[in-house]
Parts: sequence; structure tokens; C-alpha cells
Amino acid sequence: MSEEQRPRLRDLFRPRPISTDRTVTTEADEAVPMGLRITAAYAWRMLLIAAVVAGVIWTVIQLKLLVVPLMVGILITALLWPAFSWMLRRRVPRWAAVTLSLVGMLGIVAVLLTLVIWQINQQMDDVRARSAQAVEDFQVFLMDGPLRLTSKQIEEYILQGRSFLSEQADLLWSGALSVGTTAAHVATGAVLALFILICLLADGAGIWRWTLRLFPRAARPAADGAARNGWTTIVNYARTQLFVAAIDAVGIGLGALLLGVPLAIPVAVLVFLGSFVPIVGAVVTGALAVLLALVYNGPWIALAMLGVVIAVQQVEGHILQPIMMGSAVKVHPLAVVLVVAGGSMVGGIPGALFAVPLAAFVNVAAVAVSTGSWRTGDQPDADLIWSTVPRERRRSNR
Repeated sequence: MSEEQRPRLRDLFRPRPISTDRTVTTEADEAVPMGLRITAAYAWRMLLIAAVVAGVIWTVIQLKLLVVPLMVGILITALLWPAFSWMLRRRVPRWAAVTLSLVGMLGIVAVLLTLVIWQINQQMDDVRARSAQAVEDFQVFLMDGPLRLTSKQIEEYILQGRSFLSEQADLLWSGALSVGTTAAHVATGAVLALFILICLLADGAGIWRWTLRLFPRAARPAADGAARNGWTTIVNYARTQLFVAAIDAVGIGLGALLLGVPLAIPVAVLVFLGSFVPIVGAVVTGALAVLLALVYNGPWIALAMLGVVIAVQQVEGHILQPIMMGSAVKVHPLAVVLVVAGGSMVGGIPGALFAVPLAAFVNVAAVAVSTGSWRTGDQPDADLIWSTVPRERRRSNR
């Protein structure tokens, strides 16, 4: 076979100039303005992309009881990956590294749950009494204050508020990708996520090699390089969010404890979990801590609690995170809010949790393919949704 007859597989992912030699035009086509032709060409392609995305979302919704545990297992794997890979580099047997990772994770979860249950049991009676007193004081303020409401009006507003909260809670929890509607679904999803986690830690490379065979042979190198870049981004994202969540939880929980806000440990755990939803989770859980202080401790303690929340987030974002993570480049807050909002609209709470890492993975993989960085394995040199790769320091030539 001559050199000209051999297929050049290496050039499949290189951009080529568009050939117009076979373009067939008619008099009707020539009568259409060029701007309208270009607009129509863009329109049908965007409609096709939208149809594909809608089909993927519909498929995910139908398989939500499998997709959500899979995403949970992948995200937890990314969280455990730095410690797990460190043990492998120290020549710890893989089975021992898997066991230590699982035992450590389950031990931390057990300790947190024990502390939460213990403090709730210790302070439940006091919280109930202070709740009743706070509600009574608020009703007195509504009747004797500037609003001058009657008891009947207050009851009507309370009923309307309960109805509104119930509707919003139902809307939030019944998202397209909610974990399940029954306790059995939740338990099944947890067991499945744990099984997926064990499989990914034990034989993640083998699973990926099998998955890679689903791609055409010529596309496998690009798919492999792009996916590895995407996985590196997911691990960096999980490490960053774990650090952010720990700092926020310790700082806000300690501040609530020193200010005498009840249920400081449950608040800290809630802040820790909420911080895995970038920006939005920290704002919502911080606002909850301030509201709890306002209800049980009064406006001055609530103002102090607000100061603690703001101070912790500022210290974490501008001092501790650059020191621990290097000169990290993160996504603009507006993009995070829009991605999280879109994920919550499509998938409820799981959608909000997985929106940013999924968008980051897709973005990095697409940029890796389009820029050709999959050939070298380097980080794509383009605008990314999420990047935590430290900037290289310039060395002066002496």
C-alpha cells in the first residue's frame, strides 16, 4: 500500500478548511440574503444540539435512581482520591488503601452524626422553650408594634406562610433528579453509591479502559486525554470544596458556640455539607445560622453572627485558600450561580450539587479536544469553567 493510500488517523482531530466544491445552489438559494443563510445554518445546528441535550436530560431523569448514586460515588471518589493515591504511592496494597479510605470516611460520618444527635438531645428542651417564647414575642410585636395587626390577621398570615413553605419544599424535594420518594429509595441509593465507590477505588482504571472501548478506535486517544484532564479538574474541585467546607464549618460553628447560639454543632455540619454547593450553599447555610441567632438570641447576637459568617468567608477566600491551594483560578461567581440555579431547576438538590463539577468536566474535556491538548496531557490553555491549577511562577534569568 502506497503512502498516499494509507488512512491518516492521526489527522482526524485536526481542523481542516471547509470545502465548498460540492455545494449545490439554486436560484431560490441565491435569492436568500447571505445573512439569513448564515442565521438559518446556526439555527438548525443549535436546535439539533438542544434536542440532543434534551434527550440526554430525559434519559437521566428516567434513570435517576441509577444516575444519582453514580454521581455521588464519583464525587466521593474524587474527595478520597488525594489520600488514596498518596497511600498507593507509599506502596500500600490497594485493598488496604481501599479499606482505610472507606473506614476513615465512615468513621468521620459516624463521629459527626454522633455529635449532632448528642447536642440535639441535650438542647432540645431548651430550644422548644425558646422557640415558643420567640414566637410569642414576635406576635406581641406584630400586635403592639407599628403594624397593629389583629390576632386573626396573624393567623391568616401564618397559614399563608406555611402553605408557601410547603409548596416550595415540595418543589425543591421533588426535582427531576431527587434521590427518591421513599426511605427505601434513599437506602438503596446509599448502598449503590457505596458499591460504586468501592469499585471505582478498587478498579477505576480497568473500568475506564472498558468504557474507552465504546469509542471509535481513532477517537480513543482524544477521549482518553480529555477525560483525564476532566478527572484532574474534578479532583482539584473536590479538594478545594473540601477545604472550603472545613474552614467554613469550623469557623461558623465555633463562632456560634462562643456566641451562645443553640445547636452549634448541627449548624457546623449543615454549613459543611452546604459548602459543597459553591457560593450558593455557603450563603444559604450562613443565612440560616444568622436567622437561628436572631430567633433565639436577639438582634445583637444575630448581627455578631453575621459578622462571624462574613469574616470566616473572607479569611477563607482571600487568605487561607490562596496559601493552601496556590494561585488558583476559579470561575466567576456569576457563572457559578447560574450553573447551580440551572442544575437545581433541572434536578433539585442533586442537580445543584453536581452542576458545577459536571459543567467543569464537560468544559475541560471539550476544550482539551478542541485545542489538541489531549496529545500532551497538559492543562488546556483556554478559558475554563473551573480551574485550580496554580499559575507558574516566572523565574528571573541571572
